[in-house]
Amino acid sequence: MSLRLRRGSHQESVEYIDDASAGHLLLENPVYNKGTAFSESERKELGLRGLLPPHVDTLQTQMNRSYASYKSKESDIERHIFLRQLQDTNETLFYALLKQHVVEMLPILYTPTVGLACQQFSNIYRRPRGVFISYPNVADIDATFAEIKKRGWMGAPVDVDSPLDVRVIVVTDGSRILGLGDLGAGGMGIPIGKCSLYTSIGGIHPCKTLPVYLDAGTDNEAALADPSYIGWRNKRVRGPEYFAFVDKFVQAVKKHFPGVLLQWEDFNIDSAGPLLHKYRDELCSFNDDVQGTAAVAVGTLLAACGKIGTPLKDQKVVIVGSGSAGCGIANMIKLAMMRQGLSEEEARGRFYMIDRPGLLHSGLDDLRDFQKPLCQDVGSLKTWSGGDGNSWTLEEVMRNAKPGVLIGVSGMPGLFTEGVVKAMAEGCEKPIIFPLSNPTHRVEGIPDDIIAWTQGAATVATGTAFPPTEVEVSRDKYSRTLRRVEHSQCNNSYIFPGIGLGVVAAKASKVTDNMLMASSEALASESPALKDALAPLLPSLEDVVGVTKIVAKAVAAEAIKDGVAGADVTPDSIDQRISDTFWDPAYPEFKLYKP
Repeated sequence: MSLRLRRGSHQESVEYIDDASAGHLLLENPVYNKGTAFSESERKELGLRGLLPPHVDTLQTQMNRSYASYKSKESDIERHIFLRQLQDTNETLFYALLKQHVVEMLPILYTPTVGLACQQFSNIYRRPRGVFISYPNVADIDATFAEIKKRGWMGAPVDVDSPLDVRVIVVTDGSRILGLGDLGAGGMGIPIGKCSLYTSIGGIHPCKTLPVYLDAGTDNEAALADPSYIGWRNKRVRGPEYFAFVDKFVQAVKKHFPGVLLQWEDFNIDSAGPLLHKYRDELCSFNDDVQGTAAVAVGTLLAACGKIGTPLKDQKVVIVGSGSAGCGIANMIKLAMMRQGLSEEEARGRFYMIDRPGLLHSGLDDLRDFQKPLCQDVGSLKTWSGGDGNSWTLEEVMRNAKPGVLIGVSGMPGLFTEGVVKAMAEGCEKPIIFPLSNPTHRVEGIPDDIIAWTQGAATVATGTAFPPTEVEVSRDKYSRTLRRVEHSQCNNSYIFPGIGLGVVAAKASKVTDNMLMASSEALASESPALKDALAPLLPSLEDVVGVTKIVAKAVAAEAIKDGVAGADVTPDSIDQRISDTFWDPAYPEFKLYKP
């Protein structure tokens, strides 16, 4: 027996079930389960009487009960597990609860708590969600996707009249999860979390998102030795075999879900760039660590520059961490500078990239190909003091370059020391400092320290949530006046759900650089700091859905300009398309289908 549904019209919000005897399967299906909210008529018509307590609840009553249970948990990881179990039981209730408490719950569902959840993924695993594709089963990838398209996933039934319509896929191989490194199958927590945000913030129906884990093994010895580890117990496959494995996946996606947006997530430095470069023109795709992080960083940076009154093109920028994320941020800042009037050569000269050897420059022999276009000409450094003529530390770069912007994506905690920050402040009246690494224990600098070391002059944004800092505004012999400085969380959740919503609404065939830049500029335009210098750089997470729709509109409009939108998508239709695409959590009415 299977659950077969026939969708009613968009206006009537009705789902028709083919067979009343299968009605009890609704209780086991997280997408359609209403729990105690099934009405008396639904219980009678679909054979649910006696399977539920007699009282009929509203969605709000269920939310109140669930929130009380959530608050009773004693730790963040317990709260994360509670939310995930709720999602696996009743998705409408889960998303309604998340929408009502987004500021409180987003850090629990996603960063920073998701990092710990990924580390413990095998131990807290309860129920399958998404698709696991392992290297030993590479020959079965096409058949796997054919079956998913036909029957759905995670218990989500497919409409009798149409196959599964996935619009967004988030995929990882678990090789570089946040700042935690190779977590193998534990990395599946990231696509699950990102798909949840695509729904809760970006309005993409949960049945239209799909988290995927490509299991090419892991080099995490602790995971391989852990009896509870749920992934393929093998060292990572690398080289041509690895890329052939990924290509099999991509070809299956193209075949079965040709209009999908594919988001690459948390791939290591050896594969992130090559995969993005190879496939970004082959199917609609982007890398959130490279491009999403860059887009939100640029949006926040544009807001910071607007706040202090110095155009981005006039800033010198130091980026610590010159991997795919750091170089992605640099390239997008470079593009933003060029849009403000600089030539590419002029913009390139304003960057100082720091990695393990120190400052990257043309005199070094072991630079990666994607780093070379961003490194400084060693000849321009001859007048610099300190160093040994070939390497300069971060603090020495601060004293010589006198930058106005410092961004950290290194995953090296405490790297922004008092000496580094004070050296920056000596050469810059209004420094902009973004320690963006996450989770929290990987952050390069603590906002309270940065504000204190710059005597309140720094503008700070972080990659994970931090409490406000109290800054002294004035003092006399009887009292002192303090103000609370809020530090915006420069988190990708401000950007990627809007990109997804804009792409889906515009039926875009590609994610262009202009679409990404449009998302940054749209985010910057909503900065509270542009109206009040004491306000945060980014809007409150309470307003993130509204901001997402603004970002989506900008992305869709740019897709039209770039010629990658659907043929029937026009500028005048964007608002309606976004509205029609956006799903809000609400229970449908279920009826027995009567031909």
